Formats: sequence, C-alpha cells, structure tokens
Amino acid sequence: MADDKINSSKAPEPVGAYPHARKVGNLLFLSGVGPRERGTKKIPGVELDADGSIVSYDIETQCKSVFQNVKYILEDAGSSWDKIVDVQVFLTNMKDDFATYNKVYAEWFKDNLPCRTTIEINCLPTPIAIELKVIATI
Repeated sequence: MADDKINSSKAPEPVGAYPHARKVGNLLFLSGVGPRERGTKKIPGVELDADGSIVSYDIETQCKSVFQNVKYILEDAGSSWDKIVDVQVFLTNMKDDFATYNKVYAEWFKDNLPCRTTIEINCLPTPIAIELKVIATI
C-alpha cells in the first residue's frame, strides 16, 4: 500500500513526531489539529499566565482557528473543505463550550455535512480547548 506523508507550509508545526496528514489511496487522514499559529507558540483565543497555565480562553476564536488550520492542511494536500467525510472533535469543556462550538461548526459546515463525533477529554498536549481529527477524500 502506497502512502505519503504531508506537511502544510501554512498550518502550525506539529508538537510531536508526526506529519500533518497521510494520504492512503484517495483518502487523507489528518493528525489532530489545534488552533495554534504557524511559526509561533501563540494560540488564538487563549490567555496564559507566566507559568503557561490558562487564565482565560475564547472557544469561538479557537474553533475558527482550528477550522482554518484544517483547511490549510487539506488544500496543501490536494483536497478541500467540501471533501471532509469524518470529523472527530475533542473538547476539554463540553458543558461550557459545546453550544458555541456547535454554532461555529454549523457555519463552516453548512454545505458539507460529514459524519461527526464529539468527545470530552481531560486535556490536550498544549493549553487549548479544542482539537480536530479529520478524514477527507482527495
């Protein structure tokens, strides 16, 4: 089976030893994507204290940034937003953030309705509140 590793020139650098995506046949599997900005440790919508702990965050800003990062990876891999077929969403605060996340999701996915699973988790590897795992076609 042929597979290709893909790294976007626009999405934030991975925080570990993994590519942004892997292409297998006509499928594209994205690694977990967060809201960070490329070339910096800045996280849109997150205010940290001197110790790196979260002081406050804006889930709407983080959602929009995550979706933009996913779009960058898809486009750099030869796919597009409308070719997403499955989305796994990881939220660190389902109770407080789901309604806002769901609203932003509906705005971005109004024409394409992929399968979706939303999971609450304790934390993510960086001080973020949302991460997406995506499968798309090419």
